[in-house]
Order: sequence, then structure tokens, then C-alpha cells
Amino acid sequence: MSTFEQTKINFYMKKSILAVAVILGSSFAFAQKMESKHGEAYLPAEGDWAISIDANPFLNYVGNLIGGGQGNNAAPTWNYLTNNQIIRGKYFAADDMAYRAGIRLGFGSAKGSEMVADRGSVAVTDYPSAEPVMVENTWKAGSTNVGILVGLEKRRGFGRLQGFYGAELGFNIASTKNTFTYGNALTQNVVGPGGIVDIDAADDMDVNNDAVADNTGTDVFGNAGRVLVSKSGTQFGIGLRGFIGAEYFVMPRLAIGGEFGWGLAFTANGTSSTELETEGITNAGTEATNTFTMETKNGSGFGVDTDRLNSVFGPAGSLRMTFHF
Repeated sequence: MSTFEQTKINFYMKKSILAVAVILGSSFAFAQKMESKHGEAYLPAEGDWAISIDANPFLNYVGNLIGGGQGNNAAPTWNYLTNNQIIRGKYFAADDMAYRAGIRLGFGSAKGSEMVADRGSVAVTDYPSAEPVMVENTWKAGSTNVGILVGLEKRRGFGRLQGFYGAELGFNIASTKNTFTYGNALTQNVVGPGGIVDIDAADDMDVNNDAVADNTGTDVFGNAGRVLVSKSGTQFGIGLRGFIGAEYFVMPRLAIGGEFGWGLAFTANGTSSTELETEGITNAGTEATNTFTMETKNGSGFGVDTDRLNSVFGPAGSLRMTFHF
């Protein structure tokens, strides 16, 4: 290596070291002053409010812009923090203490319909020379999902790096219901092998858009049936957790951090039911239509574990952005 090249390397090394020193010195100065150059405080204070969102979409977006990765043109999304979509917030009763709360009030409904051929109006051998009369199949769905969290958070730290810990109590309740109506009577279906009536494929309805019929079933005698009403049992959960975490204030009143929790949860599932309309062949060889209600008994569970398996709170270990105002 020539003397010139060695001198050049030494110059760039000194320049890099100087740049790092300037950055560290600036960070130290800001950490001591705890204010931006415009006089804005970095840390929250008594009387402030805060809301948190998932930081990963923003960090991935910035990383893709810098590294030229895929999706660099996709806008970051405003994601909630937990798997049961609870909106979280804080109120600072003191500089180092905050009350935490979260809520989800979910009430949904949906409906759909489709036109199918009236199987009693035109024989199969007449189609398509004789166009069949059309009748309507319909479905209606309803859902409820309510969750509430309350907690207390204590904070301590040095400069812009702040640690926190505390406890939360939460519960959630959820249920679903689907109702189906059909334009064709079940007795107009074709008797299949073994004397069991096949449910016509035209009556299949895909409520969940997963390419699987959601309105078919089998009664206790093995007869195929179509669903009239299906109801999930009411699902209830309650949990208590302790948490610990840390966050760094990258800008005044804007922090990136995360937390981990451990606690206990109790869950209970009420009795679910499915009302089926079925048709079979009696001992006398005649067709008979019946309505059966199939039930799944209730159950419950109890566990002590990390947030990953705590269904009341959902996973909380992901990075988050918290806005204070």
C-alpha cells in the first residue's frame, strides 16, 4: 500500500470518527436538555394523553425506501396492536405514572342473496329449451365483539430512553349468528345412493368467502341437510397481566418501543347450536323432511402464560409507536 493510499484511509477514518463523535455529542446534549431546538419537550408530562399503534408498517416502509426493497411504494398502515383489535390510550396523572385503557365495540351484520332455478317448475330434460323460473336463496349474519382493558403504568428512565411497568385487567365477549332461507323446498331434491337425499349444490352458500359451503351439515342419522340457523355460543374471557417494556423518544412526544406481559386468563364458551333441515327415507320407503337442532356443549379454560397465548389481551411484544399530546 502506498503512502498516499494510507494517508487517504487515515483521513476517512478520522472523518468517520469525528462524525460519530458529533452525533453522540448531540444526542448527549439533547438527552441532558430534553428539548428540541424549537423548545419542544421530548417526554410526556402530567395531564398528557397518548395513543399507540403498531410500528412495523412504518418501519418496513422506511426500510424499503432506504434499501429499495419490494413494497417501497406502499403506504404504511395504521394498525392496531392486538389480535382482537382493541384501541389503546393513556392518561398521565403524573410525569411518571399513567392510567391505561382500551376498548373495542364491535357489532356487525351482513346479508346476501342469489337466484337459483325453481326445481319444481321445469324438468331437467326440458332445459334449456324451457327457461326455468328463478327463486331466491338468502343469508343473514350478525356478530358481536366487545373488549375492555384498564390498567396502571409506572415509568422511569434516563433521557429519552424510558422504561415502564404495571398491570392490566381486561375482558372480552363475542358471539355470531347466521340465518339461511331457501327458495326451493327440500323435498324437490333428488334421492341419492343409499336412500339419502342429496342437498342440491345450487343451495350451497359461501358466507366466509373461503370456497367452502357454510350452510351444509349432517344430522344424527347421517342424512345430509342444509342449515337454517347457526349460532355460536357466547364466548367470554377475563384476564389479569403484568407488563414491562421500554420506549425511546425519537422526536418530541413520539416514541418507538414495545412491551412484554405475563399473566392469567379464564375463558368460557357457551353452547353453540345448528338448526338443520334434513330429508331421509323412512322405513316405509317414503321421503320425510325433518328439522334437527344439533348442539355443542359449553366449555371453559384457564391458563397462566405470556401474552402470546393470552387470548384476552393478544400478543403485545410487537414494536409500537406512541403519540403523546
